[in-house]
Amino acid sequence: MNGTSEGTASTVTAPDRTRTDVTERRRIDGSDYRGAFATAPLPLAVVDGEGLVISANDALAALFGAAPGALTGRVAADLIDLASDSRTWHAYREVLRGRQAKLRCTRRLKHPDGHSLWVQVTVSPMPEPVDRSEGGAVLLAATDISARRELQARLRHVQMHDPVTRLPNRNLFFERLATALEAGTYDDTSTGRIGLCYLDLDGFKAVNDTLGHRVGDRLLAAVAERLTRCADRAGYGRATAPLVARLGGDEFALLVEDSTGTDQLAELADTTLKALQEPFDLSGQRLSVSASIGVVERRAAGTTTTGLMQAADTTLYWAKTDGKARWTLFDPERNAHRMTRQALASSLRPAVERGEFVLEYQPLVGLDDEGLHGVEALVRWQHPQFGLLTPNRFIGLAEEDGSIVQLGRWVLRSSCLQARRWQLEHPEREPVFVSVNVAVRQVWDSDLVADVAEILAETGLPAHLLQLELTESAVMGSAGRPLQALQALSDMGVRIAIDDFGTGYSNLAYLSRLPVSVLKLDGSFVRGFQYEEGEEHTNPADEVIVEAMVQLAHRLGLTVTAECVETAAQATRLRRIGCDTGQGWLYSRPVAADRISILLKGAA
Repeated sequence: MNGTSEGTASTVTAPDRTRTDVTERRRIDGSDYRGAFATAPLPLAVVDGEGLVISANDALAALFGAAPGALTGRVAADLIDLASDSRTWHAYREVLRGRQAKLRCTRRLKHPDGHSLWVQVTVSPMPEPVDRSEGGAVLLAATDISARRELQARLRHVQMHDPVTRLPNRNLFFERLATALEAGTYDDTSTGRIGLCYLDLDGFKAVNDTLGHRVGDRLLAAVAERLTRCADRAGYGRATAPLVARLGGDEFALLVEDSTGTDQLAELADTTLKALQEPFDLSGQRLSVSASIGVVERRAAGTTTTGLMQAADTTLYWAKTDGKARWTLFDPERNAHRMTRQALASSLRPAVERGEFVLEYQPLVGLDDEGLHGVEALVRWQHPQFGLLTPNRFIGLAEEDGSIVQLGRWVLRSSCLQARRWQLEHPEREPVFVSVNVAVRQVWDSDLVADVAEILAETGLPAHLLQLELTESAVMGSAGRPLQALQALSDMGVRIAIDDFGTGYSNLAYLSRLPVSVLKLDGSFVRGFQYEEGEEHTNPADEVIVEAMVQLAHRLGLTVTAECVETAAQATRLRRIGCDTGQGWLYSRPVAADRISILLKGAA
């Protein structure tokens, strides 16, 4: 019985002791928890499922400048500003409902004493509750990160600003530009436009080279001050002033967000130029500089940072090439021409190899007998994208990149081959000569004499049926290799003609020392003969000049060809003056080789 009683007593007492131990442990743990919570240096609060603060420790009260216990019962979302954006507010509510594990965000709060502070907020479910009153609650922690944010702000300022001028640098400029383009595209309240003045100082390198980089830096800082004042005046009464940035070297930019049109940008550019024209006084040194400005203004939609900067850079280049100390507005048509020029330049050499060039021929007619004496070969580019292009569109490019040598050799061979074919097809008549334009670079960069000799031998064309035309500026003053080449070609029997005579150096005395046989008068003189028989001459000076040049040429043993003959009256007067041959639309436009064949057949 005693055993039974002992056993029974033992069975009943053990569970009671266990419950007592657990209860005591919870009491002790709860006490420890409360103590740790209250004295923790990290600002903490327990928030119930409704979002109300159940309890807050002294550190959190101190963070907000409140008395201990004053935060209890407050709405935590209002306290920490969790409802200011929809994404954070939604995440916070999901944590309260137990559907999301954690929320972490950063908030800028206002302290009761007036200063701002940055806090990093973490909201997460409470661990195993120490009592049932805290069931379903969350733990909110708010860490003051103001010092860290201030350091980050300082570092960002250093990273995003130019140390010489204190202006925003290239990084900050492109960041603002990207933001402005996005806002202008999607913000219905804005004008949807953006403007940019892109400038650099004319001759700044000379200041650095002669006065040193220290003076150069002072000048840049002074320029920055004036640009900032211009931007402030331009922004008066507006939501934001233009952003002034130094992009590097002596390059600056004024970014106009939400611009109102080209007039606004033009006024800003004009004001900026005038401000910079005033002399700078730098520690007793008085300096004057000017600037060139490229101005771009367009819709933000469809514009990229790269596209805008390319347009600005191109326009700045135009301002420089147009004479400096000016601003130039972006011109889409001019830019399209530039882009076309680049496209043509990049495809010139392959075009020769692909056989995209064709020749047309314009008759050279005797003014006395009106017979067909010769033809001038004129090259055309049958471009697959831009259509048929005349020489003024690509010859300059070919001379720049050297492809004129390859192209010129093709023109020479094709022309000689065609002239020989005409000679064989029409043996009954006097053969016509072919006149081919030659660029100076062909003389310098290739063995023109050897090329001509080889082509004449290959095609069988007699040398006297080939005429080479060089511009007056290229021939006058020739010495060394060019003169030797011309002399060798003349000795070979090839005729040398000076093209566009009267527009270049006009060193007439030098003609007697050149192996030249033909002068081609520039069409500007012939255009002065625009009158009908019986009417007063419009420009008598042109007629006097032409007559004098023809007489001088004949005394030197040269023949004279007049270009751009368009009317019978012009031809009549040129014939009276003594001009030998004429070329122009009066006789024929440039035509294909088969049309010349028809003319030769009809004249036989």
